[in-house]
Amino acid sequence: MNANHHESNGPSRTQQITLRGPAELADALPFVLGFHPTDSVVLVALHGEHGRFGGRVRLGIPRSPREWASTADHLAECLVEGGARSGARPDGIVVFLCQDPAPGETGRRVMERLRPFAQRLRTACGALDIPVYEALCITDGLYFSYCCPDQRCCPPDGTPLALNGTSVMAAAATYAGVQVRGTQRDMEARLKPRGGPRDEEQRAALDAAAAAIVPRIVEGAEDQGRQEVREATLGLAREILRRFAGPGRRGPEGPGAAGGRVAAAAPARTPGQVRSVLPGRPAASTASGDAADDGLVTTEEAAALVLGLQDRVTRDRAAEWMEGWEGTAALRLWRVLARRCVPPYQEHAAAPLTLAGWTAWSMGDEPTARVALGLALDADPEYVFARLLHQACNEGLDPESLRSCLRDERDARQAADGQAPPSSRRIRMRAGRRPGTASSLRRPEQRTGKNDRRTTAGVRPGNPAKGRPGSGAPRPGGPRGSRSGR
Repeated sequence: MNANHHESNGPSRTQQITLRGPAELADALPFVLGFHPTDSVVLVALHGEHGRFGGRVRLGIPRSPREWASTADHLAECLVEGGARSGARPDGIVVFLCQDPAPGETGRRVMERLRPFAQRLRTACGALDIPVYEALCITDGLYFSYCCPDQRCCPPDGTPLALNGTSVMAAAATYAGVQVRGTQRDMEARLKPRGGPRDEEQRAALDAAAAAIVPRIVEGAEDQGRQEVREATLGLAREILRRFAGPGRRGPEGPGAAGGRVAAAAPARTPGQVRSVLPGRPAASTASGDAADDGLVTTEEAAALVLGLQDRVTRDRAAEWMEGWEGTAALRLWRVLARRCVPPYQEHAAAPLTLAGWTAWSMGDEPTARVALGLALDADPEYVFARLLHQACNEGLDPESLRSCLRDERDARQAADGQAPPSSRRIRMRAGRRPGTASSLRRPEQRTGKNDRRTTAGVRPGNPAKGRPGSGAPRPGGPRGSRSGR
């Protein structure tokens, strides 16, 4: 089986790695997704005679076995239909079940408990005429094969996973500059409330903000109150972005970051050594950096922003902070706001989580985008903007067309207000597409040639939207009139 990795900048080139057997497949999974999955079922499509990696879907393992059959059918259909839409129906599938043991549970017990789910996944794929070449359970530092009957290579008590950074896949990924961004659990923790004594203070601030803001939106004459709240929310958000970009906060995530991409210079590495980091910061400084960001936003400010972003127009205008120093600062702000959505305001996190996913995707960090958009759909499965972005990201579409749409709308609004749009952004926008070309979300191969297509990783399928995002960029709308109209 061949795993293809495409570099995100510089000349296009493809690094091919041949994987042999269950051990190398298990070791490859974090590099395929961009993070170490936890409590997840992952399906990876294989194409061609040599089993080239293609699309993939990821979903949390349902807690109730009664949901396994419907989940297996949905995942198989999602992967196969997604491949068919892109003109590449899978020739085979590899299944991964990743779950840590419960207290007192062994890895083998986890494998046996999940065996019916693995069998149901194999049946669901077979019903679509797609064979499952391998099904692995990864747990407790071990892997188990549900398909290999040979106990010499796949003993019943499991086989230890390769040590971090010692495999062929790890060496090739390091050479290609591929980074594993820690575990899925760690990435999600950056976007969830952390609990503690400050939660009650934040809850009280959210209650007060709701009592002050909602009546102004609902009872304002001729939309005046809504417009006032909208401008106040955006003005406060801009002020906080400037705090994040202040002199004491410059660095890999500040205004000096090249092209606005969240990336740090990597020291020289020898083959076989793999860095497991979150983009933009060393792993050791992630928690302290997030704590410092939290300290820059008061509970009252966070509450006002969370409530204000529930308005669709406000949220869509905030999505314009998607590149350059604004993008890196905005991503940090959306993380802060997502962490402040304490119970019972969990559903309000859908807006900042979607903005975090969009900003990360716009800046080239697809694993973080998928984790954030997955959490947004957990918070509100009917949040349309998150569903559209999630589907577009999973199908490997190019975010530049949506960026162009947002730039156009910003420029038109600034022109109406008598403001000159930033010239540098206008140049980038014009260079992105030919005059008269419709603005729509397109796959990279439609712009640059089929060989440059980047496969997607680490997806979480949501309920399919009625319209495909490929038929046009999601258009920002008016104020949110209903949950389904977000």
